[in-house]
Amino acid sequence: MKELNKIPSFTKDHNTLMPGLHEGAAAHGVTTWDLRFKRPNEGDFIAQAALHSIEHMLATTLRNSSRKDDIVYFGPMGCRTGFYLLTTDMNRAQVNELLNECFAAALELTEVPGAKKEECGNYLEHDLIGAKDECRKYLEIIRSEL
Repeated sequence: MKELNKIPSFTKDHNTLMPGLHEGAAAHGVTTWDLRFKRPNEGDFIAQAALHSIEHMLATTLRNSSRKDDIVYFGPMGCRTGFYLLTTDMNRAQVNELLNECFAAALELTEVPGAKKEECGNYLEHDLIGAKDECRKYLEIIRSEL
């Protein structure tokens, strides 16, 4: 087998990554944003049920926002330290503003969207309270970056 090239996210020094909003690679008109909730390799990871709930909550609020047509994808990092957001036609200030709006909207939710058996492939693994706690902490971080 030939040697594989590293993908862009593996070329960053994870020892220096701090929580916050990080702009990643841009290709084919799509920009990848690293929503880093936790410092990598420090033992503090997002609990799986909260991670799953945040995915549902933010995917829903982002795709119901005024910028819904610019949202390509939102989903968790396998390392459980944050999420990836893929957008079109948005700069850092616009993404930060949108995230502030969508995280605030997520904190108002009284249930996890799409968490019924017929809507979700793992409907039993959700944690609305844990998700809101993680969202509050991340919102404080990105509000300081405005």
